[in-house]
Amino acid sequence: MATLPISDGPAGPARGRSVAARLLALFPFALVALVSLVELALADRKYGLFTGGFGQSRAVDTSGEVALFLAGYLAAQALIGLAGWALALRLARRGPAWAALFLFALINGALFLALLVAQYQLHSYFSDAVGFALLKQLGGGSLVDAILFGLSEIGVALIALVAVIAAAWIAWKLLARLLPADLPRSARPRRALSIGVIAAFFVSAIAIPRTGSDAAFGLNRTLAWQGLTGTLDALSDVDRDGYGLFGIQHDSAPFDGSRHPLALDVPGNGVDEDGYGGDLALVPLAAPLGSQVFTSERSHVVIVVMESTRGDVLGKRVNGKLVAPNLEALAVEGGAVPAYSHVAFTTESLKSLFSGQLAPRKGGPSLFRDLKASGYRIGVFSGQPEDFGGISETVGMRGAADVYVDAETLRDKRAFDFAAQGSLLVDESHLLDAFDRTLGAEDWQARPHFAYFNFQSAHFPYHHDGVRMRVADRPIERGAIGADRAAEVQATYWNAVANADAWLGELIARLKAKGVWNDTLLIVTGDHGEDLFEDGFLGHGHIVNQRQFGTVLVANRPGILPAGPLALADYRAVITAALRGEPPAPPAAPPFLHIGPLDAPTAIGLAGRGTLTSLRLDTGEACMTERSQCAPHGDFTGTDKARIDALIARWGSERWRAHRREGQAGH
Repeated sequence: MATLPISDGPAGPARGRSVAARLLALFPFALVALVSLVELALADRKYGLFTGGFGQSRAVDTSGEVALFLAGYLAAQALIGLAGWALALRLARRGPAWAALFLFALINGALFLALLVAQYQLHSYFSDAVGFALLKQLGGGSLVDAILFGLSEIGVALIALVAVIAAAWIAWKLLARLLPADLPRSARPRRALSIGVIAAFFVSAIAIPRTGSDAAFGLNRTLAWQGLTGTLDALSDVDRDGYGLFGIQHDSAPFDGSRHPLALDVPGNGVDEDGYGGDLALVPLAAPLGSQVFTSERSHVVIVVMESTRGDVLGKRVNGKLVAPNLEALAVEGGAVPAYSHVAFTTESLKSLFSGQLAPRKGGPSLFRDLKASGYRIGVFSGQPEDFGGISETVGMRGAADVYVDAETLRDKRAFDFAAQGSLLVDESHLLDAFDRTLGAEDWQARPHFAYFNFQSAHFPYHHDGVRMRVADRPIERGAIGADRAAEVQATYWNAVANADAWLGELIARLKAKGVWNDTLLIVTGDHGEDLFEDGFLGHGHIVNQRQFGTVLVANRPGILPAGPLALADYRAVITAALRGEPPAPPAAPPFLHIGPLDAPTAIGLAGRGTLTSLRLDTGEACMTERSQCAPHGDFTGTDKARIDALIARWGSERWRAHRREGQAGH
């Protein structure tokens, strides 16, 4: 039987075995280092763990954060490595000398990498790209490609599992033939080393989450840390309230199941269940607007939502050119007020806009249902898929529409290769073409019409082939987007907004050409804002500030908008009053903002006239954002403390109402 030589030098077999033993002893360390580097590279690519990027507000990018991160990460990886090595040694007791190394390679190598693939869903990128390629060459693709396209993700995973098992079996057989039988057996780790690693991890797991550092959030992106601390947190949750001692949000009352982070604060019981603001004192909230029917002389209604359009769009110039001249003219003709998204994400923003509620329920009252019941002809012309995230189902969009055109129905005209529903984007030119063929070609004098447009030009990455260069010289390529080229990113974004504004002008021209302009109520708004690396962050819905949550509401009729700021949930009441010819009523409460579900947000905010108060519930940090002042919430006094208390009371009141409504629905 052929075997690999263990030495070819003059020192002979004994020296060769010694060298081989030392090399084999280094193998576990090298393997752990390799998979760790792969994980960190993937985490930075997908989440911007160290470099930041779109949607990453918690980059580990200072020397202190990096030091904390590495301390926790190395402790976790060392503990997982020791555990894997101990398991491999136990399983390989009766096998050949090299069996422990082989099993360690499977457990801490192949299995770890498989979990990484599952976590980062690399297969979804491959599947999406392959699917689009096949769609572009229907009828001409190969049989192999057709089979690949038809396989489900479960099927791919099963094939991959079988392939790994087969490869492991073949590798075992080859190693049994090639490796010498007299290799030294691997040693067990020293007890002192094991105790030291366990202690280091335990201290890190307790201390790092309590720092509130971005390092703690970065560590939660890694497999070993997340798995180990999650297990410890569950084991230390003795009162079974969902919170233990090892999470970023840890339980300060570990033996009282009614008191924990994000607990529902019951008003008037003398107990501060969630640890913020004392016992809840309810504050007034806007009464939900019921179903409406308009029977008198009815204006046409056109709503245009411009994706990711910030509140500072009015007056914005790039290279000396006005970004939104049509929106500016509309604001002069009618009016404009500052507005805020509640959550700074598209799906929930549109649900609030059309339902008039912070937390709408499926089947509840909505503008689509109101206008359908009032005899309107309704058309939807959206550059995004309106079924995505349950938008259409919640507000009755598809059921109410007589004409329904969105990125799903125009899938073959999408701007980008990827075909995943959340990635679909269709240029405004196709929406106006569809309008011209359908609703725009009808007689608007015979009955009232409602048209909803969603313009997607300003969606990340802020450029596609249909976008003309209107205020910028050239767009930045998607792969080049980074904080070091913030000026180019900003110019590309504002050029995209200018492109959407140009299509707004085209729509206004069509309404005027039809002779219905004076009989039309036109509402234009954004669904949320966008950070453009001003503070190192790109995206929206991750930090409570004016840029990410703020937008603008513009109407073509004067006197129909109340004084701002407004929230998206206020729009339906504003439109209802305008259609009835009633003066606009001021909103009952200021705009409430939150990141994450209302019942378990990571941060909350309250907007006022020229002010914005925020509180991070995971760290306790509060900010007076208009003056960039942040500190632990307990450090504020006077009017600033009153602002924080008002914010906490508003959140608690909104939660309590939602809780009561769910309880009533259950009965």
